Amino acid sequence: MWRRRRSMAAGLALTAAALAVSGFAGGGGAEPGGGTARAAVRERASPPVRLVSAPVRIADAETVRLLRPGDRVDVVASDGPGAAEARVLARGARVERVPGAGDAGDGSATGAGAFGAGSPGDGALVVLAVPRAAAAELAGAGISGGLAVILC
Repeated sequence: MWRRRRSMAAGLALTAAALAVSGFAGGGGAEPGGGTARAAVRERASPPVRLVSAPVRIADAETVRLLRPGDRVDVVASDGPGAAEARVLARGARVERVPGAGDAGDGSATGAGAFGAGSPGDGALVVLAVPRAAAAELAGAGISGGLAVILC
């Protein structure tokens, strides 16, 4: 009897340690065969996404006036004024800076050339934190067509 209790206690301790290491929290939502534990291990093993600062010219300068550092936006590109559909180039990008915004923290423009250089029809500049691959895609799309942002 004593040996069985000792073996059972050792087995329980070993099982608890294995579950703690695997990240399995128990409860609902687990896939048959330990899919949740495997997903947790994959998630921990993948390297973090490196973000870069990407200056992006948005076609509508008035929309940029609504943005503040820390806001999250989706960046959308269309192929032209008559295009039927738009492509989402970046989802949940964080606004880092709005060049030309007032230093008062209210986002108001100060002086000529606020919100990026160029004529009023040229849009406005915003700096976004995005993955490197998205930054390259945004740069290419910004050259060929107008970009827009959607506040998240």
